Amino acid sequence: MTEVTAPRPAVAPERLRILLVEDDEGDAFLVRELLAEAGASFDLRIATTLREARDMMRGVQCVLLDLGLPDAEGIDGLRKLLALAGSAAVCVLTGRSDEHLGVQAVAEGAQDYLVKGQVDGVLLVRALRYAVERKRADENAQRLREAELRQAESARLERGLLPQPLMKTTEVAVHTFYRSGRAMGLLGGDFFDVVQVGDSKLHVIVGDVCGHSVDEAALGVELRVAWRALVLAGVPEEQILASLEQVLMTERRAREVFATVAMVSLDLAGDRATVRLAGHPPPVLLSGGKAAAVTARTGIVLGVRPTPTPATDVEFSGDDWSLLMYTDGLIEGHTGNGNERLDVEGLCGLLAQPDARDVPLAALPAWLVGRAEQGNGGPLADDVAMLLISRGGGR
Repeated sequence: MTEVTAPRPAVAPERLRILLVEDDEGDAFLVRELLAEAGASFDLRIATTLREARDMMRGVQCVLLDLGLPDAEGIDGLRKLLALAGSAAVCVLTGRSDEHLGVQAVAEGAQDYLVKGQVDGVLLVRALRYAVERKRADENAQRLREAELRQAESARLERGLLPQPLMKTTEVAVHTFYRSGRAMGLLGGDFFDVVQVGDSKLHVIVGDVCGHSVDEAALGVELRVAWRALVLAGVPEEQILASLEQVLMTERRAREVFATVAMVSLDLAGDRATVRLAGHPPPVLLSGGKAAAVTARTGIVLGVRPTPTPATDVEFSGDDWSLLMYTDGLIEGHTGNGNERLDVEGLCGLLAQPDARDVPLAALPAWLVGRAEQGNGGPLADDVAMLLISRGGGR
């Protein structure tokens, strides 16, 4: 038995919304007759001047423009109309004697040109529909180019915000994590860096510029690069954050922009560290199967009122530990218990869970984000950056 497939019903062509800009009543009448002759589904508006057309552009898909108007002549008139047309396609009407203007019009941005007296209704409707589709294709191509430019921009920022740790020691391993909270963005205002000085001194920073836009991401790059330069130049540790604050206050786009920073100087030979917090959450120390926030004094954020950031000395016990540094995007999500947020205590609780000990160190930051999102009931709203520095695989 032969199976017969019923033909699909034809899709009705889209109704054309056309604006004819033509001061000759006879030519305007002819255009209307040609459209009706072709059986096209259309709405036709008619303007006799460019000034009149300006107020009739709303909702129009295609503009059919005569190049000889009382207030706009030739290519100059086309340029003026193109500036008003927005997403509407533009086709020009030319006479036999100025057909060369049609070619020039297409070069200026018109979708097509039609010669008066040489088109019938079917050809006219086809030209207008093709013009509308070409205009849509051009706009889609433009959006694609813009998306590619944004991706290239993010790639350049990524190289600045997410550098390779500048270190040669094998005594510690560094694992990083970054995810932007910016819609359609790869990067936000969070940044981090690791720089080794000498044989056993490791400088580490994690920072967060308030905001999620490209401006904040670019400022984060500047701060990160400035911090690395200051460290490599041998600026004393107690002066680095003050110098970084000067950069922030000079380069920020608005006075209300600030940054929080956690800076740690690790002395691997002496198993100790100096912690400086400028409005930033404290690092978490993992050692002996326990996780606890480092008890450190906290200074004010950078960019509000220049004030020295207090330093706190921390001693490590043994050669088996890990230090987790992070931005507040990780701990600001909810826990699922009313309006309670994860906070530092909740983060330590996650790290103390038995199943956390089975997660490889390199995967631990991503695991923490996954658990934080479970409690939050969805993706975290803010940027998240993490640095996990481990000695001896300490958990």
